[in-house]
Amino acid sequence: MGHVIGLSHPLVQHHLAELRNVQTSTDEFRRLVARLATILAYQATSDLELEPVTVQTPLTETTGARLSQSIGLVPILRAGLGMVDPLLELVPTAQVWHLGMYRDEQTATPVEYYSKLEGHAPVDVGLVLDPMLATGGSAVAALQALSKWGVPRLKLLSIIAAPEGVAAVQQQCPDVEIHVCVIDECLNDVKFIVPGLGDAGDRLFNT
Repeated sequence: MGHVIGLSHPLVQHHLAELRNVQTSTDEFRRLVARLATILAYQATSDLELEPVTVQTPLTETTGARLSQSIGLVPILRAGLGMVDPLLELVPTAQVWHLGMYRDEQTATPVEYYSKLEGHAPVDVGLVLDPMLATGGSAVAALQALSKWGVPRLKLLSIIAAPEGVAAVQQQCPDVEIHVCVIDECLNDVKFIVPGLGDAGDRLFNT
């Protein structure tokens, strides 16, 4: 079963406290999401494969290394967009594939409204980006779509997760690594993470 990799770094705890704060402004919220996404990405990409490369420095020729796999960033619209730019800073050659999903407020289940995966060659490693792993419905749907597309290795990066969402991904996508900053207490009656931070999409885009 896919394992969960959490972060306990002091900087993560510091930024999480500000991210949760209802008084945090939209622009600062975006910066905090970017910082935490960068730390998550640093961890989640630690086992990417490399190939040797020869580099000419100002003084001599030397041997270095470069990524040998194609990487796909897959933000779940719309909140996942807040995690794309910081990952592109680390992996500028990554492809970006969008999956549009929204949560049906009556059933709390995901509804897909946008995907352009079919007809293209799959990447070697897919990083699914979603700041909030609540019920796990959208994440599972995205991961299953990528698996059907043919991506051989998948990882999920979320800033805050609920135990219910983690369990859903582990049960339905057992080979997927889950990288999270923190696992919160639970979901409330309307499927929001508690203590959480509210709606990440609303706070990212000031809506």
